[in-house]
Amino acid sequence: MDNNFTDVLQIKDLIERWAVYRDALMWDKFRTVWHDDGVMTATWTEGPYEGFIKITEEGVKHGLNILHILGGSAVEVNGNRATAMTKFMILQRAVVEGVLCDVTCYARHYDLWEKRDGRWGLVYRNTIADKDRIDPVDNTQAVVLDQSILEQFPIEYRHLAYLQTKIGYTVDRDCPRMSGGKSLEALYKRGADWLEGE
Repeated sequence: MDNNFTDVLQIKDLIERWAVYRDALMWDKFRTVWHDDGVMTATWTEGPYEGFIKITEEGVKHGLNILHILGGSAVEVNGNRATAMTKFMILQRAVVEGVLCDVTCYARHYDLWEKRDGRWGLVYRNTIADKDRIDPVDNTQAVVLDQSILEQFPIEYRHLAYLQTKIGYTVDRDCPRMSGGKSLEALYKRGADWLEGE
């Protein structure tokens, strides 16, 4: 890997812009992070990034409340292709079983980037879940979760999945996650193949 420092800095800048523009709902600026064929995958959606924008916009109209806090990134560059893994937190707020709650999910974005006509853009992004928790906003309240729903999801993101299920989204039951599984192995292989030009 050549890991050209300028390329790494450009990609890290775009990673930060993704979070800032998405959370500010600045969709025209958000689009500048992507290439036209870019695909976004998360617990509750998968498909072209324009679909991600649309489903997010619709959700916000009905009270969808999700923010992102970024940590460090590891970027690997090989010519005009790169992968990046970024630590981040998903912060989602909603009423769960009659109690206003915050869910915090510690996760990683795993990205495929490509430089086309001199411009880096995001081609593919997936989310790897590491662990999560749910907390009532008012700590004098307690939220009682339906264990039959909670246990349908892997431990790394079951509280986030519970909240998202309760507000009407269909949540993937086999997202890439800390404990591994075929989906995580396939994601890492996809990244390795991407860097090799496949």
